Amino acid sequence: MRVGSMTLAFPCLCSASTSAIMRNSNSIMVFLLLAILSLCKPNSLACNEKEKQALLRFKQALTDPANSLSSWSLTEDCCGWAGVRCNNVSGRVVELHLGNSYDPYAVKFNGRSALGGEISPALLELEHLNFLDLSTNDFGGAPIPSFLGSMRSLRHLDLWGASFGGLIPHQLGNLSSLRHLDLGGNSGLHVDNFSWISLLSSLVSLDMTWIDLHRDAHWLDSVSLLASLSELILPNCQLNNMISSLGFVNFTSLTVLYLPSNNFNHNMPSWLFNLSSLSSLDLSDNSLQGQIPSTISNLQNIHYLNLSVNMLTGQIPDSSGQLKHLTLVSLFSNFLCGPIPSRLGNLSSLSRLYLDQNKLDGSIPSSLGNLSSLSYLYLYSNKLNGTVPRNLGLLSNLVTLYIANNSIEGTVSEVHFAKLSKLKYLAMSFTSVVFNVSHNWIPPFQLEYLGMAFCKMGPRFPLWLQTQRSLQILELFEAGIVDTAPKWFWKWASHIQIINLGYNQISGDLSQVLLNSTIFSVDSNCFTGQLPHLSPNVVALDIGNNSLSGQISSFLCQEMNGRSKLEMLYIPYNALSGELPHCLLHWQSLSHLNLGSNNLSGKIPELIGSLFSLKALHLHNNSFSGGIPLSLRNCTFLGLIDFGGNKLTGNIPSWIGERTHLMVLRLRSNEFVGDIPPQICRLSSLIVLDLADNRLSGFIPKCLKNIRAMATGPSPIDDKFNALTDHTIYTPYIEDLLLIIKGRESRYGSILPLVRIVDLSSNNLSGAIPSEISSLFGLQSLNFSRNNLMGRIPEKIGVIGYLESLDLSNNHLSGEIPQSIINLTFLSHLDLSYNNFSGRIPSSTQLQSFDALDFIGNPELCGAPLLKNCTENEDPNPSDENGDGFERSWFYIGMATGFIVSFWGVSGALLCKRAWRHAYFKFLDNIKDRVYLATVLKLSWLRYHFRRYRINDMNFVFDRFTMFKGSQRKREGNGWWWNLKKLGKTFQVDVFLTLLTRYFLIVLVF
Repeated sequence: MRVGSMTLAFPCLCSASTSAIMRNSNSIMVFLLLAILSLCKPNSLACNEKEKQALLRFKQALTDPANSLSSWSLTEDCCGWAGVRCNNVSGRVVELHLGNSYDPYAVKFNGRSALGGEISPALLELEHLNFLDLSTNDFGGAPIPSFLGSMRSLRHLDLWGASFGGLIPHQLGNLSSLRHLDLGGNSGLHVDNFSWISLLSSLVSLDMTWIDLHRDAHWLDSVSLLASLSELILPNCQLNNMISSLGFVNFTSLTVLYLPSNNFNHNMPSWLFNLSSLSSLDLSDNSLQGQIPSTISNLQNIHYLNLSVNMLTGQIPDSSGQLKHLTLVSLFSNFLCGPIPSRLGNLSSLSRLYLDQNKLDGSIPSSLGNLSSLSYLYLYSNKLNGTVPRNLGLLSNLVTLYIANNSIEGTVSEVHFAKLSKLKYLAMSFTSVVFNVSHNWIPPFQLEYLGMAFCKMGPRFPLWLQTQRSLQILELFEAGIVDTAPKWFWKWASHIQIINLGYNQISGDLSQVLLNSTIFSVDSNCFTGQLPHLSPNVVALDIGNNSLSGQISSFLCQEMNGRSKLEMLYIPYNALSGELPHCLLHWQSLSHLNLGSNNLSGKIPELIGSLFSLKALHLHNNSFSGGIPLSLRNCTFLGLIDFGGNKLTGNIPSWIGERTHLMVLRLRSNEFVGDIPPQICRLSSLIVLDLADNRLSGFIPKCLKNIRAMATGPSPIDDKFNALTDHTIYTPYIEDLLLIIKGRESRYGSILPLVRIVDLSSNNLSGAIPSEISSLFGLQSLNFSRNNLMGRIPEKIGVIGYLESLDLSNNHLSGEIPQSIINLTFLSHLDLSYNNFSGRIPSSTQLQSFDALDFIGNPELCGAPLLKNCTENEDPNPSDENGDGFERSWFYIGMATGFIVSFWGVSGALLCKRAWRHAYFKFLDNIKDRVYLATVLKLSWLRYHFRRYRINDMNFVFDRFTMFKGSQRKREGNGWWWNLKKLGKTFQVDVFLTLLTRYFLIVLVF
C-alpha cells in the first residue's frame, strides 16, 4: 500500500484518523494507521511521471505482435500497467515482469506472443528498478545491452531464452547487488573471460544454460570466489575442465550444482566431495572417468545424485548407503561392475534408482525390498544373475520395474507381485524367467506396459491378461506360448495400442477378426484362414510366416469406416494368391509393403505407382510376369525394390537411375534381358545391387565407381529418406532381405544398412572387369561368376579393403592373379575356379588357406593350395609390377641425365676454351696414329705365322689320323667303345686345345 494513494483517495478519512491517532498511545496509533492503509486503493496515486515517460520510450523500441503491452498508455497509471510493479510507499517502479509465458511452439517457432525489437537505454531512468524479467522473448540474436551493467539497483536479472547473441558484456560485473542472474537458454551467447562474474559478491543463483564458456579455462576459479552462491546451473556450456588451478574452491553455501552435458573428460575432482551443504548434484553426460570414490559419503545432505551417461568404472561404493536423504540415484549408462551394494537398502527415502546399462553382476539384493518409498527401479541391460527376490513384492509404491536383458532366471509367482498395487510398467524381456502363476490369478495391479519377450509365459495362453484394462503395450514375442488364442482376446486386444506376439505357436482363424491396434504383430505363428479385417487406426500390420490363404483382393478391397492409416503391411511367407487389384489405390499411406513369398501372379499393375509414400516394396518369390511398371518412377521416396524370384521380362528400365534415394535393388532370378543401364550409376545411395540369374548381356558399366555408398566403409546410413529403418511409427521398423553372400543365402535385418554387395552372376555379360571397380573401397561382396568375362583381374583389386567375398568363377579370365590380392585381409570366401588363369598363386597365409577347389579349372595355374608345383625358373616371389616399373623408369631417367650432364660438361668446355679444344683434338690425332701403326704391325705378324703354322698343322693332323686308321683295322673286333677310347689317348688334350685356339684367332683377325 502507498501513503500517497491514501491521501488522495480519502482526504477526510485520513484527516480524522490523524486526529484520533494523536490522542492515543503509540501502539494504538500504529494499529489504526495499518487499518486505514488497508482500506486505501493501491493505484490511487499516479506513478512518477519521469519513469512513466521512460517506460513509454522503452515500449516504443519494442515489437509487440500480441499487443501484450496495450495497457501501457498515457491515460493509465503506469503502476497499473501489465508487468509493472511499483513501491507501495514511494510509487517508484521497482519491478518489470515482461517474461513471455513459456510456450516453446509460440516463442521459438511462431513468436506470436514474444516481445522483440531493441531494449531502450530509457531503462536507466528507472533508478529504483531491482527486478527485470525479459525471459522467453525474441530479440533476434541481438547482443545484451552493456548499459544493463549501470543499473546498480538490480537484484534479479532474468534474460532466459530471449534469443540474445554475441559476447556477454563484462559490465554486468558492476551489478554488485545482483542476487539472481539467469542468462541461460541463449545458445548464441559466449564468454571470453569469465573473471567479471567474481565481482557479483551477492550472487545466490547463476544460470547460464547453453552459453559457450569454453574460452575461459579458469572459469571455476572465478565462480568459486562467490561465497554466497547457492545454485550453479551450467549445462551444455562446452566446459572441458573441472579442476581448480587454485587447489581449492570456496563453495561453502552451494546447494545445487548442475553441470550436465559438458566435456569433463577426467576423473571427478576431490573438492566435489567436500561440499557438505550440497543437496543436488548432476554431472551426467560428461565423459567422466575413474571410479566413484568412497568419500561420496561426505555429501550427507545430498538428495539428488545424477552421474549417468559417463565412463565411470569400478564398483558402486558401499559408503553410498550412508546417504540417508537420497531420493534419486541415477548411474545408468556407465561401465560400473561388481554387485549392487546391499547397503542401498538403507536409503529409506529413495524413490528412484537407475542402475541400468552397466556391467553390474551378481544377484539383485533382497535388501532393495526395504525401500518402502521406491517408485522406479531400473536394472535392465546388466549382467545380473540369480533369481528375482520375493520381497520386491513388498514395494507397495513401486510403479516401474525394469529388469530386462539380464541373466536372471528362476520362477516368478504371485508372491513377487503381492503388494505391487501401483505397478504400471513391468519389463522382464530377454531373461530366462519362468512366469508361473495360477490359471485364475487376478493380479493386484493394472499395467500399462508388459514386456516378457523371451521369457517362459506358456505353454498356455495367459488368461490373467484379460484383467488388465489399462494395458497399452504388450510384448510377448517368443514367450513359449503354444495355444489357441481365446475368443475374448480379440475384443480385449482392440483397446491395446501395440501388440507383439511374434515367434510363438499361437493358432486360430483370423478370417472374422477385426484389428484395431496401432501396431499388431503376430509373425511366425500358426494362424490360419484369410487375412483379418482392419480398422482405420491400424498403422503397422505384421502377420508374415503364418498359414494364411485366400485371395489378396478380398483383403485389399475390404470396406473401411474411414481413411486407412496403414503405413507398414508385412504379410510374406503365407499362401496368398491372386492378382494385385485396383483397390490397392485405397492404401495411400503405405510406405513399406511386403507381399513376398506367396502365390501371387499376374502383372505388377501400373496403379502401384500411385502409392506415392512407398519407401520399400517387396514382391519377391511370387509368379509376377511382364515388366517393371513405368509408374513406379512416381514413387520418389522409393529406397528398396525387391522383385527377385519372379518371371519378370524386358529390359531393366533406365528411369531407375532417377530414384536417387534407392538403397537396395534386387532383381535376381527373373528373365530380364539387354544391357545393364548406365543410369544405375546415378544411385549414389545404393548398397545392394543384385541382378544375378537373369539374361543380361553387354559390358559391366565402368561408371559403377560413382556409387558413393559403396566407396566408403560400412557405416549406418543417416538419411531422412532411409528406407531400411522407419521411425514414423511408435516402434522402429527394420527391413530384412535375403542375400546370397559367401555362397550361402542368409537373412539380413538389423545389420542390413552395413552391407555393401554387387552380384551380377549367372548372366551373359562379356568384356573385361572394369578397373574402376577398385574404387568401391567399401564393397564387401563381389560376384561376377558364371558370365563370359575376359581379360585380367584388375591390378588394384587389393585396395578394396573391406572385401570379404570374391567370386569370379566360370568365366574366361586370364593372366596372372594380381599380387595385390594378398592385401584383402578380410577375405574369407574366394572362388576363381574354371577360368584361364596362369602363373603362380600369390603367396600369403590367407590365400593358401583356401581350398584347392577355389582355383580348380585353371590348367596353367600353379602353387599352393593346388598340388601342381611351379617350375624352378619361375620367380617364387614375384615383385610388384608397379614397383619394378617405377624403379626401371628412374634408372632410365638417371642414365639419360648422366649422359646429358657429362656430354655437355666436356663439349661445353671445348666450345668455350680454344686452347683446350686444340689440345683435345691433337691428343685424338696422336691416339689415332698409334692405333693405326699397332694394327698394321699386328696384322703383318699374324699373316706370317699363319702361313707357317698352317702347313705344319695340317701335316701333323694327317699323320695322326693315318696312325689311328691303321690301329683301327687291327682292333676292329674290340667294338666302338674301345676305338673312341683309343682316339682320346692318341689325340693329346693339349695338342687339341692348341689347334682350336689358333684357328679361333685366325677367324677373329680375318
